[in-house]
Amino acid sequence: QVQLRESGGGLVKAGESLTLSCVASGSVVTIDTMAWYRQYPGNQRELVAHVTRDNTPTYANYAKGRFTISRDNAKSTLYLQMNSLEAEDTAVYYCKAKTYLYGTEYWGKGTLVTVSS
Repeated sequence: QVQLRESGGGLVKAGESLTLSCVASGSVVTIDTMAWYRQYPGNQRELVAHVTRDNTPTYANYAKGRFTISRDNAKSTLYLQMNSLEAEDTAVYYCKAKTYLYGTEYWGKGTLVTVSS
């Protein structure tokens, strides 16, 4: 079992920056890839960025150039640095971990990011 806990959300103004963190606990050695998703009210979760165990990232088009995903395996922590935030970035952001064995997915409970225009 893997537990994930996000933090760092809050209220910021458009153009400002925010860094989200996700701390993993439990069977962290089983974690392969990690990712950030976001969800608007009434919508499905959408991928923001994904990172492999060796820190190779991929981004959704809207995140390229503004967001940076990284992970510190020694601290079992995933980060999302978000710059030049826009009102459209307002959402609940979720952390996801996927394990090597069986590809089991675990989710955090989310952290709310609100960007005022």
